[in-house]
Amino acid sequence: MKLNIVPARTGLTWVKLGITTFIKQPLAMSGLFFMFMAMLSVATLVPFIGAALALALLPAATLGLMAATQEATKGKFPMPSILISAFRAGQQRMQAMMVLGALYAAGFLALMGISALVDGGQFARLYLVGGKITEELVLQDSFQMAMWVAMALYLPLSLLFWHAPALVHWHGVSPVKSLFFSFIACYKNFGAFTVFGLAWAGVFVLAAIVVSLIATLLGNPMLATVAMFPVALVIVAMFFTSIYFTFRDSFSETDEPAPGELS
Repeated sequence: MKLNIVPARTGLTWVKLGITTFIKQPLAMSGLFFMFMAMLSVATLVPFIGAALALALLPAATLGLMAATQEATKGKFPMPSILISAFRAGQQRMQAMMVLGALYAAGFLALMGISALVDGGQFARLYLVGGKITEELVLQDSFQMAMWVAMALYLPLSLLFWHAPALVHWHGVSPVKSLFFSFIACYKNFGAFTVFGLAWAGVFVLAAIVVSLIATLLGNPMLATVAMFPVALVIVAMFFTSIYFTFRDSFSETDEPAPGELS
């Protein structure tokens, strides 16, 4: 397995591929995304361990969407069963994915624990358990600081796990090694991932502007608030569709050992 270094402009290509692939299979990709969200939501309902369980399932569920995208690129219609691809790849890889999920849950809960040191756990409790969001709570300096601390810590965590599920599933890499290789791949292709993130932010802002303009032209500004929610969900579904391409272009199979090869 060889790490590929791609130019920064590849980030735009990933966004374009995510959008065009979604458009080719809109029913399948949107349906699978909503099933993905439903699966994680149901997991959170499990008493006591719901939040941790949902976090542990996230790597496997994300791999399911990546596998669906791979099928869509081949012109196939991805079926719902593809979402559990991680648990149908043999006992060894299933166990590796479960370990990866446990590591992700532990990492996320740890960063939430660190944020709790800042505001006494208000932000972490709201994020993990839910509750009423009040203006007074949001405007608290400690709450805002805890939020920024959590966001700052989540960046390296996301880089560690960005490619990890795919490396475990498609390349048989061990969970710990997959975290290392994922981080290195994201670091080496930082330019492309920066463009990728900025481009998706631009897509979201553009969509919000278009929805607002349409609502204004129709003489119903409140329509923008109502319409933006489903539009945002579609954009997020497109984003998850594009994740597969970031992995596909960052790694390649090699038969001959080469400089930069990962093993």
